[in-house]
Amino acid sequence: MANMPLLLSLCLIYSISFFPFLAFAISFCNGPCRTFNDCDGELICISGKCNDDPELGTHICEGVPSPPRPSGYCHSCGSLRCRGQYYPTYTCSPQITSSTSAILTNNDFSEGGDGGGPSECDGKYHNNSDPIVALSTGWYNGGFRCGKMIKITANNGRSVLAKVVDECDSLRGCDEEHSDQPPCKNNIVNGSDAVWSALGLDKNLGEVDVTWSEGTDVPCDSNNYIVHIM
Repeated sequence: MANMPLLLSLCLIYSISFFPFLAFAISFCNGPCRTFNDCDGELICISGKCNDDPELGTHICEGVPSPPRPSGYCHSCGSLRCRGQYYPTYTCSPQITSSTSAILTNNDFSEGGDGGGPSECDGKYHNNSDPIVALSTGWYNGGFRCGKMIKITANNGRSVLAKVVDECDSLRGCDEEHSDQPPCKNNIVNGSDAVWSALGLDKNLGEVDVTWSEGTDVPCDSNNYIVHIM
C-alpha cells in the first residue's frame, strides 16, 4: 500500500502523455481555447477565448467579466463563416511602434488580380512593379494612411519604402468584392511583387515576418526603393 500514491501518479502521467485530449476540458465564457471544439455548446473560439457567436446572436457570455487585457491589445470583434470555416474579424490592429511586427503577404493590385476590386485609397488599379501595400483595417485607419510611405524591414536586414494604397479588410470577406478571400488577419502588410523583390524574398513563401514603421527620412530613389539597404 505504501507504493499506491506512486502508482497513481504514474498512471496520471501516463494518461496525460498518451491521451493529451484528456488534459483539456471544455471551456466556458472567456475560457481558453484553441479550436471551436474546445468551447461549450454554442460558444465559439475567438482570439483564444470562448465567446458568443455573433452570427447566432447568442448572449450567453453577457455580464461574464473578461480577464484584463494588456495595453495596446487588439481583440476580435466577431467571426465570419467562409466556406465552412470561421475566421475572426477585427476593427483594430496591434499598437504601432517604431518597429511594428507584422506578417508580409503578397497581393496582386492589377485589374483582375486576387486583390479584388480597385484600391480603396484612389479607386484605381495599380502596377505590381510599384512598391505598394495594403494594410489591415486597424492600421489602414479609415484611409488615414492613404498615400503615406511606410518602411518595411525583413529579417535579412533589407528594407524598402512602400506607399499605402489599399486596405486589407479585416472585417469583411468571402464575397466578390474581396475575390472570395477570407478576412485579413489584423497584422498584415499586403505587399506587391516589387516589395517582395526589394526585400529579397520569395513570394511563394506566402507569409513572412517583417517589421514596419511610419514615414521616414531614409533616402530613396524615384521608385521609392531605399538607396542604402540597412
